[in-house]
Amino acid sequence: MKFDKGLMAGSSILLVLSLVEREDMYGYQMIEELARRSNETFQMKEGTLYPILHTLEKGKYLSSYQQEAPSGRQRKYYHITGRGKALLAEKQAEWAAFHQGVDAVLSFA
Repeated sequence: MKFDKGLMAGSSILLVLSLVEREDMYGYQMIEELARRSNETFQMKEGTLYPILHTLEKGKYLSSYQQEAPSGRQRKYYHITGRGKALLAEKQAEWAAFHQGVDAVLSFA
């Protein structure tokens, strides 16, 4: 099923922060993990992910470091900061309230 791009845009920060909360990840790993965890529902493009990562890093919600992959290639890993964890908690509460409101309207019908 195709989703309205606005739905994805409104939840992309929540999704990205949720991914790196559990473990540090590099960009392509996030794309793959997001698709896997959502049963292919969310298929984020690199052109969508990397601006989000740069914004979160600039705001000090994420930090990054380089690490060599088994192939010898350098990968940029992202790590959630304390500030990022606080933003994640805010986004989770926001999502819960939104979800509850939508469910309330839908169940009334």
